[in-house]
Amino acid sequence: MKGIIFTEFLDIVEDAFGLEICQQMLDEAFDEGSYTAVGSYDHKDLVKLIITLSKITDVPATDLQEVYGKAVFSRLLKSLPIPINDKTSTFDFIRKVEEHIHIEVKKLYPDATPPRFDFISETNSIMTMDYHSARCMSHVCLGLIQGCADHFNQKIHVEMDAIKPDQSHVRFHIQLVAS
Repeated sequence: MKGIIFTEFLDIVEDAFGLEICQQMLDEAFDEGSYTAVGSYDHKDLVKLIITLSKITDVPATDLQEVYGKAVFSRLLKSLPIPINDKTSTFDFIRKVEEHIHIEVKKLYPDATPPRFDFISETNSIMTMDYHSARCMSHVCLGLIQGCADHFNQKIHVEMDAIKPDQSHVRFHIQLVAS
């Protein structure tokens, strides 16, 4: 997993819970917290940090993943080399993630294994897609989808159906909600 995910996570934890909680999380997870944005790290280390933060804060790990995904969306968007214009929508952007961003990530980092999206169906107001990832972080994906909708000033309703119990395969039903 690319280091930017870790560095942003630590920044968000510090912003949301303070430096003391962030340090406590690192200490209790036996993690030095020395990540670089361009490094590659085992995703299990991030999972361990999330579980440790959940124990410290009594916030469910799935909720922490969603909050993280939502918060990190705008930070990751700034680092992406794709054109975003006034006509880009939540659905357009989600498609660009799979059709452009993940492809470019693999070109830049041949060892990278980004999640895969399979688009099942789409209308003007509903998108159904499958998320596939060995990292089983579908709640981060949910947060990213929510952050994406917020960025494009669209209201959405999202349902998640775990196709596999470990959440390595999850179906998302995303519906645009009229304002």
